[in-house]
Amino acid sequence: MASKPSIPKGTRDFSPAEVAKRQYIIQTIKKNFEKFGFQPIETPSFENSDTLMGKYGEEGDRLIFKILNSGDYLSKANATHIENKDSLKLTASISEKALRYDLTVPFARYVVQHQSEIEFPFKRYQIQPVWRADRPQKGRFREFFQCDADVVGSKSLWQEVELVQLYDTVFTALGLEGVTIKINNRKILSGIAEVIGASDKLIDFTVALDKLDKIGEDGVKKEMIEKGISEEAIAKVQPLFSFTGTITEKINQLSQLLSASVEGMKGVEELQFICEKVTQLGLATAQLDLDVTLARGLNYYTGAIFEIAPPKTVAMGSIGGGGRYDDLTGIFGLKNMSGVGISFGLDRIYLVIEELGLFPDTVAATSKALFVNYGETEAFVAMQTIQKLRAEGIKVELYPDAVKMGKQLQYADKRGIPFAVIIGAQEIESGKFALKNLVTGEQVVFDYEGLQRELER
Repeated sequence: MASKPSIPKGTRDFSPAEVAKRQYIIQTIKKNFEKFGFQPIETPSFENSDTLMGKYGEEGDRLIFKILNSGDYLSKANATHIENKDSLKLTASISEKALRYDLTVPFARYVVQHQSEIEFPFKRYQIQPVWRADRPQKGRFREFFQCDADVVGSKSLWQEVELVQLYDTVFTALGLEGVTIKINNRKILSGIAEVIGASDKLIDFTVALDKLDKIGEDGVKKEMIEKGISEEAIAKVQPLFSFTGTITEKINQLSQLLSASVEGMKGVEELQFICEKVTQLGLATAQLDLDVTLARGLNYYTGAIFEIAPPKTVAMGSIGGGGRYDDLTGIFGLKNMSGVGISFGLDRIYLVIEELGLFPDTVAATSKALFVNYGETEAFVAMQTIQKLRAEGIKVELYPDAVKMGKQLQYADKRGIPFAVIIGAQEIESGKFALKNLVTGEQVVFDYEGLQRELER
């Protein structure tokens, strides 16, 4: 007996209803990316291994899916590496390609490879799947989509202002009101570490500070001390543990705290510009908040850092994030190419919208009406009508077999099709159509124009 088929762990099948909802989110994001002037690009699902390896750190390298070379891949492998079971060195000789880990490194490769064809600043968006050989768990998959928008080739802070507006516009269009756009700046974190005399402990300091909402003030201080940060240094940043007030008040507190740090004050100035302009221009439904504990991508970002929190009524991690990086393309030899980008977390956004019941009723992967099949003559008239309705962009279909009407209506009900169109001998003679609402059971007779109007609603 054949074994039951399955899919690899960390991957998913999506039903028609799930795909329709995902496409609704993707199309909303895509529409607004283009509204803001971003152009679409696509890169291959797999890249040359040397494009990806060494770009994400040791942990990231381990999570890259390697692709075995075609044919007899062991014939050219180093015999010593095989004998010594040295998998790291062996992999390099039997695998020249790998599935992309994210969209950012392929984008950097794209910019360098096509620099003579690109008009800078280059505003690109990319919505494609990525793969990570991670341990699957709730909310973490080995195959998932990323929805990225980046501007490369400009250091202007107006780009950050626009990206905040883009977040607000997309979440407003999705009906997700009350989203919080958290903002910080890498230079501020560096400045704080400098002021307390712990520049060499920057990573340890910020990683601990980032846990403030999870382990509290005492827990953060304890972790800092364990990492070798002195109590005297910690005392200097005491204001950070009760960092409240409006954005203006927070910026004033930071100005006092970082007055002795050139790097820190540059970060304050950048934050002040972004926050002032966003506030003056206004946001539709999102809230902007300065979160000095925000430290995502510390090794990567060089300026503004963004993270998106869902509405407070939903228990969910961040649903988006991004930031400014001053040397994206430097890894491929093109220096001083500053960029800034953001990403939308498709899967988490889906879960939030689902939990809040915000998917519109119109988001469905099913037909608006099923035409009942009474036989060849009636089916031909139905098909003529279906042809006209489809030309008007209305999703309709004919049940393929002339079986009992009850079975056909049961099929429509299970498919979630809201209407049935009945064309029998009487309807053909009168040139009318009986439209049955499969939710209420109500049945009304229309001419073609009336039928079209009802199905267009």
